[in-house]
Amino acid sequence: MKSEIHALETNGTWTVTQFPLGKKSLGCKWVYKIKHKADGSVERFKARLIILCNHQKEEINYIETFTPVVKMVTVRTVLVVTATRAWELHQMDVHNVFLHGDLEEVVYNGMVCKLNKSLYVLKQAPRCWFTNLSAALKHYGFRQSLSDYSLFVLQRPGVHFVVLVYVDDLIISRDNHEAITEFKAYLHNYFHMKDLGILKYFLGVEVVRSFAGIFLCQCKYVLDIIAKVGLLGAKSSNVPIEQNHHLTLAFSSS
Repeated sequence: MKSEIHALETNGTWTVTQFPLGKKSLGCKWVYKIKHKADGSVERFKARLIILCNHQKEEINYIETFTPVVKMVTVRTVLVVTATRAWELHQMDVHNVFLHGDLEEVVYNGMVCKLNKSLYVLKQAPRCWFTNLSAALKHYGFRQSLSDYSLFVLQRPGVHFVVLVYVDDLIISRDNHEAITEFKAYLHNYFHMKDLGILKYFLGVEVVRSFAGIFLCQCKYVLDIIAKVGLLGAKSSNVPIEQNHHLTLAFSSS
């Protein structure tokens, strides 16, 4: 929690001011989460200060909220190209991702904090962040794909560079290690990034690379779902339900 507050204050997320008459403030609360690695071990403990966005009103606290996320078919296509051309495949994560978005609307949090930056769970927060990230990528020379707005491509003579964006997760693919290192340093100048190295886990999919190609597996994702519903000890079955089973009226009517 101390680390989160320090990040908020360092980023200039809010300005302490006297609450103006005739305005309404938005409440906030703490949310805690345990972040796990691909092997199930604990990576870190997270504490997030979030806005109670259920009190936001359109045209008052926010206008536009839509932000694109990369399509899975695009991810698979990039992985195919990467495996075929033997490119490197790296991943980066953004610390306090939504704190990097600049607010266009005036939003008051509590009685004394006027928000300058977007905060978690604000309806417009993802859009604000994506706008700033897109601007940074385009400044570097990337072009945004029209078929998938979360796909950014940089093409020059002898240079092919691909970046995929899913909120705060970035997949980077290129054939030159030095160029990837240089690009990571560029992103660090704009945002507080975490270099996750070679891509291993993305959107619930484990990524394993060998000389034979790139293999995708969702074993951990499936086990997490089974554990969540308390069925880890259940016996497996070749069919989802009993064969020739007749539904009751309650189910058949629905």
